[in-house]
Order: sequence, then structure tokens, then C-alpha cells
Amino acid sequence: MRKKVAILGSTGSIGCNTLQVIEALHPAYEVIALSANSNADLLARQAKQFKPQYVAITGDAHYAALKDELSGFEGQLLSGAESLVDLASLDEVDIVVCAVVGAAGLPAALAAAKAGKTVAIANKEPLVIAGELLTTAARESGAVLLPIDSEHSAVFQAMQAGQPDEVRKIILTASGGPFRNASLDEMNQATIEQALAHPTWEMGPKITIDSATMMNKALEVIEAVWLFGMPVEKIDVLIHPESIVHSMVEFIDGSVIAQLGTPDMKVPIQYALTWPKRVKGIAEGLQLHQLGQLNFEPPDLGRFKALALGFEVAKTSGSAPVVFNAANEAAVAAFLDGHIRFGQIVELIDHCLQIHSVQSHLTLEALLEIDAWARRQVQKQLSQKTTVN
Repeated sequence: MRKKVAILGSTGSIGCNTLQVIEALHPAYEVIALSANSNADLLARQAKQFKPQYVAITGDAHYAALKDELSGFEGQLLSGAESLVDLASLDEVDIVVCAVVGAAGLPAALAAAKAGKTVAIANKEPLVIAGELLTTAARESGAVLLPIDSEHSAVFQAMQAGQPDEVRKIILTASGGPFRNASLDEMNQATIEQALAHPTWEMGPKITIDSATMMNKALEVIEAVWLFGMPVEKIDVLIHPESIVHSMVEFIDGSVIAQLGTPDMKVPIQYALTWPKRVKGIAEGLQLHQLGQLNFEPPDLGRFKALALGFEVAKTSGSAPVVFNAANEAAVAAFLDGHIRFGQIVELIDHCLQIHSVQSHLTLEALLEIDAWARRQVQKQLSQKTTVN
């Protein structure tokens, strides 16, 4: 039977790659629903090509443009943030690909889990913000949570070699980003252009900045705790600039199982769509004899303070990851808008964590309130002083 897919965030990098994979897998997979935030032009082109039954744009201001672009469209057009939940809950959908940047996609991911869907998670926020809620909902409904993120997909694949109680350590690899060899002073004064110059991956601006601060790896540590049911003490990070070994699992017998591949997101996307089977893919194969050598080194937590904070937040748990993520989103936006220096991103995050009183076992509404609180604290700090020297 054909697998029917809803892609939330179809105009982003993950969404576009997912559509390429589905096009190659056709006719075994069918696009039922697409959504975007503001890119009405690309969303309309995708809708014309894949002819989904539902198309949604969460930015209400862009609905008129989408409607004009899709004049004569036979499916249903939706708008507003709540449309993501509607798409994620559709009876006819088998797989929900969650690729909405930031906390905006959290309610939809939770709705998909409650509806018993296969939830392919590309963005880190659902598990970081609401790991307890999401995993509990999946357990109760029979939903399957599958990672699209390349590192977690690698861990998930490596975990097939043993049982969870046989795992000694999960090792997440990181490229090190553009500042792997930069001094702390160089990082603090880095320009937007320098921070966006990732040496390996082509990603959106927010995720690229997260790679430069290593915040992305900090979030992945928190995510791995929930996704694999592992204590943070069993999770480690290694810098691997070639981005060929996407992550590893060390088992108690001393075996280390790694997943290797070209740095192409179509590989983990396809694995999430076709799991538990593997089928022929469209990504370029890995030519081991051309690699020369692979390098690994421990991260410098003195320079990459976001990663150090991430381990602390993972241990604290509760509402701390919510503040950690929301403050980062607000601080990264301020940096990209030119309001703060690169080094001040982590300073703002740390400030919010310091003044927050951690809470546990929270509802979705309470988590979103804390998310909003952290964003307000960042804005409050920005308004109190001129931050760019």
C-alpha cells in the first residue's frame, strides 16, 4: 500500500529534500499535505507538482498570495498556526515529517504522536521542549518517533546492532562549524557572514548559527536523552570535521558501531520514510578510498560554552531545556538582525537560565508559557542596553 505523507515545513531545506526523496520513491509514497510559513511562491510550485489534498500556510498575511498562486487548486487551502495540527492529525496520513523550525511545530508533533502516526522529526525542538510529553504520547498511542536529524538517525541505525541495556555510550559527532579552530576572541567578534560560512552543510541561517555556537549539538544531547531513553552521562560529543561518520554507539562488549555516509540529508530522510526497510536511494554513495583520513577530537567546552550549558541543562531537565531553546532562538534572531555580537548569544541564554526557577511535569500550555517567558527575558535584556559595540 502507498504510504501517505504530510510535510510540515515543506519549503525549507529538509522539506525540499523530502520531496526529492518522495519523487524518487514514487509511486510507493504520496504527498497528502504540505505546509509553509511564508514562502507562498515555492509552496504553490510544490503543490502544483505533487498535487496534495491539503496545502497550509501558517503566516496569515501570505494566504492571499498563496490563494492567487493556486487559483483552481482542487484541494483544501488552510492558514494559521493551528493548520499544522490539522494536517498532523489527518486520518489519511501515515507519516508526518516535522520540519518546522523553532517551537512553532511542537503542537503539531504532539498531535501526530497522539494520533498514532509515524512521526519523522527533523527539528530538535519537539523533543527538547516536550520530550516527556511527546514520548509519553507516542507510547500510549503506538506512534513511532523516527529521527531525520543525521546524527540521531546514525545513532538509531547503529542501535539496531544491540539492545538499549547493552549500550555503554552514544557518541554524537559534530563538524565543529566555521569556528572549530578560532580563538574565543575571534568567535566573540565574528561577523554574521563568518558565522554563516559553514564548511560542510548547507542549511538555513538559524541552524547554521546553531552549528557555529555548537548549540545544535547541545540540543542534540538533550534530544538523545528522550529519543533513546539514555541518561546524559552516557552521551558524548566528538568533533569530526569531515562529517562522514554521522555518529556512533559504543556497546558494553567494546564494539563501536558507526554509520558513515556522504553529508547529504536525503539519506536520513529516506531511512525515516522507508524504515524498517532500506531501498535504493538517490544520494551519492560514499567512496572510502577517496577520503584519505578521518579526524576526531574532543570539543573545547571553554570556547563552545553552549555545549557545556547543554550538558548541564540535560542533567537538570524539567523546564530548563524550554528556556535554553527559546532564549537561543531569540538571541540568534537578534544576532542575525545585527543587534548583538556573536559571543553574546550564549551570554543571553545563560542569563535566562540563571534567573529561571525550574519546574517539572508540565502541560503543553505551561511549556509554551515558559517558552514565551524566556523570549521576553531576551528582549528585556536587549532593550536595557545597547548590545553591539
